[in-house]
Amino acid sequence: MTELSAVADNPAPIAVGDPINARILAVSEDRLQGFLRKPFEEIARLSGIELPVVLERIREMLRGGTIRRVRQTLVSTNLAPGALVAWRVPADRLDAAFEWMFRNDPFSGHVVIRSTDQECAGSGYRLWTTLKVPDGFSMEKHARYLQERVGAEHFRLMPAKAIFTLGVGHVRRKDLEFGSRAEVLAEPQKVEFTRLTSEEWRVLIPLKREFRVD
Repeated sequence: MTELSAVADNPAPIAVGDPINARILAVSEDRLQGFLRKPFEEIARLSGIELPVVLERIREMLRGGTIRRVRQTLVSTNLAPGALVAWRVPADRLDAAFEWMFRNDPFSGHVVIRSTDQECAGSGYRLWTTLKVPDGFSMEKHARYLQERVGAEHFRLMPAKAIFTLGVGHVRRKDLEFGSRAEVLAEPQKVEFTRLTSEEWRVLIPLKREFRVD
């Protein structure tokens, strides 16, 4: 039996807790900075795992659903008007509203349902999303469309005035001690809309394209 067929007959583990996968994810989640011509080679270098194994594990985790997508991450805050949005949705419509926004609205992201332990001011706003619309379009109008579509009672738009770029690092942070702090404090970045040229958009769009399993 060849090595290739052996791999095909025995697919790589896809669990986050697998030691090799954990080393790969600890790097790929948030340790790659800027644009890299060979990002997978950099993951291999930083994780200490050979490139063929890195490619095999990422491919299998993507195929198995452990990884939702593989693509270049951009800090797009300044590329279009955006805001954090809190939605007050009746309890019997909450799950359906989550599913619809998650699956059908390309302008909504980071869709989450937040838990609440008690009734208090704001506890009815359990559905939270980010919203970003193309230049020239109205966030308010699109939010009202979403409100009607999912049956929300009210929403609150909260545009950011400044942001901190924080790493994701879910796997890496599992091994951090409580109270651990970075040696260098994060710097606030002022949110200012930047209008790109058509040529710049043509370059940017392919960079955001998702990698397929093949």
